[in-house]
Amino acid sequence: MTQDRITIEGLEFYGYHGDLPEERRLGQRYCVDVELILDCRAVGASDRIEDTIDYGAVARRIDEIGRGEPFHLIEALAERLAAVLLKEFSPERVRIRLSKPAPPIPLAVHRVSVEIERSRP
Repeated sequence: MTQDRITIEGLEFYGYHGDLPEERRLGQRYCVDVELILDCRAVGASDRIEDTIDYGAVARRIDEIGRGEPFHLIEALAERLAAVLLKEFSPERVRIRLSKPAPPIPLAVHRVSVEIERSRP
C-alpha cells in the first residue's frame, strides 16, 4: 500500500454552509487540510508535472467547491470534496480534514472539524 502523499494544509475559503439559517445567510470561514495518497516513484524519476497531481489545481478546485453549493453539514461538504478529488485527480486515497474555525456554539471552542478518508472504488 502506497504511503507517499501530497499535502495541502490550511487552505481557507468563505462559504455559506451550516444547518442554522444565520450560517447560510452570513457565511463563515472554513479551513481544509488535504492529503492525496499516491505513488510518487514515477514522478520522482521523471521530474515532470504530468506524472503527478498538480496541487495548485487541487487547491483551486477545493476553493471552487467550498465557495459553491451550500451544504447543511460539514460532513456532507467533506464527502463532496473527497468524491470530486478522487474522480478528477485520481489519487489512490484522499484524507480531508474540514474545519469551522468559529462554530456557532456558545462556548469557548477553537474549532470544530470532521476528518474523512476515502479510496477510489
